Amino acid sequence: MSDSKDRKGKAPEGQSSEKKDGAVKITPQMAESLLENNPALRNEMAGMDKEKAAEAMRKMNIAELLTGLSVSGKNQKDMASYKFWQTQPVPRFDETSTDTGGPIKIIDPEKVSKEPDALIEGFEWATLDLTNETELQELWDLLTYHYVEDDNAMFRFRYSQSFLHWALMSPGWKKEWHVGVRATKSRKLVASICGVPTEISVRNQKLKVVEINFLCIHKKLRSKRLTPVLIKEITRRCYLNGIYQAIYTAGVVLPTPVSSCRYYHRPLDWLKLYEVGFSPLPAGSTKARQITKNHLPSTTSTPGLRPMEPKDIDAVHDLLQRYLSRFALNQAFTREEVDHWLVHKPETVKEQVVWAYVAEDPETHKITDFFSFYNLESTVIQNPKHDNVRAAYLYYYATETAFTNNMKALKERLLMLMNDALILAKKAHFDVFNALTLHDNPLFLEQLKFGAGDGQLHFYLYNYRTAPVPGGVNEKNLPDEKRMGGVGIVML
Repeated sequence: MSDSKDRKGKAPEGQSSEKKDGAVKITPQMAESLLENNPALRNEMAGMDKEKAAEAMRKMNIAELLTGLSVSGKNQKDMASYKFWQTQPVPRFDETSTDTGGPIKIIDPEKVSKEPDALIEGFEWATLDLTNETELQELWDLLTYHYVEDDNAMFRFRYSQSFLHWALMSPGWKKEWHVGVRATKSRKLVASICGVPTEISVRNQKLKVVEINFLCIHKKLRSKRLTPVLIKEITRRCYLNGIYQAIYTAGVVLPTPVSSCRYYHRPLDWLKLYEVGFSPLPAGSTKARQITKNHLPSTTSTPGLRPMEPKDIDAVHDLLQRYLSRFALNQAFTREEVDHWLVHKPETVKEQVVWAYVAEDPETHKITDFFSFYNLESTVIQNPKHDNVRAAYLYYYATETAFTNNMKALKERLLMLMNDALILAKKAHFDVFNALTLHDNPLFLEQLKFGAGDGQLHFYLYNYRTAPVPGGVNEKNLPDEKRMGGVGIVML
């Protein structure tokens, strides 16, 4: 299956060489393939002595590089060259990380420039006002036509205005972190980069960070090298507000991932996914067989399951915080964030973005479990039968069963909860249900008939060094219960 999110590519199997410590290192064949398919890395290595370049690549871990091995140059999200990242406070590929983490660079606020760097002639900086319908529409237009498209130009993300409000106006949001570039003459919005504040925990160390997202450049300006300038500008604006660390994701390999997860997809309307070219017809199978294979019950199984309401916020906040503390990298939710990210507010939202459900014990009325998913549609380009695909993305969930220290019981509970999530997503007219190998997802992905996606999502920390955390996959890039406990944060 394919998914346009962050330009993911197929991960090769059977080429790895296993080290005694369990880390899988790059073979010469992999290095050759990596350079051939990853233009940014090739450009970086071009100026290096061949032996030095080969040695640097040999030190890289294959888990960090699975996407880069087959990233398509055509549709790579331009996350700037490796040369640029070498100037930034991020870990280098050849570093040996330790568990003891900390900032890479101490920032002196007095030395942070009060003015942005100059842009190329004909363009100027802008701060987007997303409370203004016109400016929100401009950002929507830019993202809709220039953000993420799959390699075959068959699908394109369609972020709703409700989604952008939800994603970019979370508690503590700052207007100055919604950065734009305009053409001076026409005033047209031609580039964006956005951030929202939150707190994360990295190996029990709390960090105030900015989540960076929606780095987008108009297709006609991709040769102007705006990406480094955009990254530097939002960094400057964050520094001026006293935030010196950031978290971001990419489907391409940059220096240096703190973790890498794989996408999995569960068809809800297999026939539609087949007709738009998202799901293939497996060899030896038939359409009828695939429809039967992916059929779901019409009713849920979890006792006391109901939509989450505002009255559940405190109970869900407590349960979620305890559950997420089991992961090395997690989001430290506030009560206000639980309210914003998980509770659907029909009176203020044009189009529903998030669905959340709680399991309330029928006898004690205690909230024992919850799960959520969000809506991100894709436009289907030039298909005679369908014009969109509705994708549900698994978001946050938690269960009291996680604290019993009984892995078998946890697996059984999650299988029931997540099967119910699939049923409810199907009832809400979603076509596919997407999930990564983070949280405890390896316990249920394969059993619930999720199919492996064709790429990875890499997680990065800016100006913070820590040893890599597991991403839920093994050296064959398959879900592995022994590789859980790493990533406990979901990035939109």
